[in-house]
Amino acid sequence: MADTYLRLAQIMTPNDANVLGKVFGGSILALIDLTASAVSSKYAGTVCVTAAFDRVDFHQPVEIGELVELDGHVSYVGRTSIEVTIDVHATRLTTQERRHVNTARVVMVAIRDGSSSPVPRLICETRDEKRQYLAGRLRRELRDQRRAQMADLLEKLNACEEDRLSQLMDSTDPLAEQLWR
Repeated sequence: MADTYLRLAQIMTPNDANVLGKVFGGSILALIDLTASAVSSKYAGTVCVTAAFDRVDFHQPVEIGELVELDGHVSYVGRTSIEVTIDVHATRLTTQERRHVNTARVVMVAIRDGSSSPVPRLICETRDEKRQYLAGRLRRELRDQRRAQMADLLEKLNACEEDRLSQLMDSTDPLAEQLWR
């Protein structure tokens, strides 16, 4: 796992600004996607494409003129998929103040000859690496469960009669609990 670490860095310019004068979240997402692509493709030895942004947490805004560093590493691998964890830090260059502003997990899929391709197994040597790997495996299992639960709930919702839909619209109770009843 230690060999999968990679850092990308970029100074944020006025082209990256949103209407509030901060760095646009989409600019950070693009850098995260680029980092995930580089980390996963280097690891797999082939082109990798984005399958899902599993989670993106914006902790603090990034200012124009700050240096953004994205530290990515492989945290879990499946048969053809690679989960890349990326920590984003911003540094105010005039003061050298560095802060953690974002965490993201991106699922990438290895592609060879136009189809998904098996990836190497991830070798975890330390306790922390094993913990990170197992946490990634847990995230994958929970994603699969959530996807199945969502499909079931949407099926129940789509089967509701008009009066039931109106009842659900007027209720403040958790919707999933009501649909399971």
